[in-house]
Amino acid sequence: MYQAFFGLAELPFSITPDPRYLFLSARHSEALAHLFYGVSEAGGFIQLTGEVGTGKTTIVRSLLAREPADVDIALVLNPRVTVAEFLVTLCEELSIPLAETERGSIKTLMDRIGARLLEAHAAGRRVAVLIDEAHLLERDVLEQVRLLTNLETATRKLLQIILIGQPELRELLAREDLRQVAQRITGRHHLAPLSVAETSAYVRHRLRVAGATREVFTPAALRELHRQSGGFPRLINVIADRAMLGAFAGDRHVIGPALVRTAASEVSGEPVSGPIWWWVALAASLLVLAGAAGLWWSGI
Repeated sequence: MYQAFFGLAELPFSITPDPRYLFLSARHSEALAHLFYGVSEAGGFIQLTGEVGTGKTTIVRSLLAREPADVDIALVLNPRVTVAEFLVTLCEELSIPLAETERGSIKTLMDRIGARLLEAHAAGRRVAVLIDEAHLLERDVLEQVRLLTNLETATRKLLQIILIGQPELRELLAREDLRQVAQRITGRHHLAPLSVAETSAYVRHRLRVAGATREVFTPAALRELHRQSGGFPRLINVIADRAMLGAFAGDRHVIGPALVRTAASEVSGEPVSGPIWWWVALAASLLVLAGAAGLWWSGI
């Protein structure tokens, strides 16, 4: 809609996890390296957590786009399944043919997966399973995932499991009845939101990928964008996209902080305040605290 107005080849702030737009901040680079380690080393679990909108799925897509040549990756996107359905999904991802009568037998499915892993091992290949939204896994499915890591040769595990989910995943794995799973986690990484500087770099990066040849957001607008989004990439995308649409409607080629606040208000459905009101609120809070301290001191 506004691409031509800003001289862009495509929309820069789509929330679709396109690896071309992956912005490797220090924390995203570490998370991606974490996953590469996970699919390259055999045995155990790797855990990646992050709040909604921090870019976990985009990192996964980037990993799949750069999949190591000697690794077969099975991607599970829907963890809300039964044990049998989960194992069938793995068979499908690993190109294991199944007869219709085999799909309901957990033992048969485990045997077929075990045979496939041994074939991969004999061919010098590794197999990794990436489970997205892993915080939604039911206990019995998670226990079956643990049993999968029991498949091994005399020298090494045959399967690497990577669990990707929201912070609730850490709470899930902290449960007493899942301690055997937690004990097998060999690496943990939590993806935090972007800083102010990273937010500015992130926005400029996406605009450059989309074809921008000049600045669209002023420095003050980028700071405001971070303040309104909290540094969460998905929310940055939504607010920035709305701000560019507003600029297009108002025939403005440069976006300032006021337009970002308007966009944030439209996205949230609630009025948002500018930075000055934050400082006023902080000053008022400090005055209240000072007054309370004075009353307490005078009463001593």
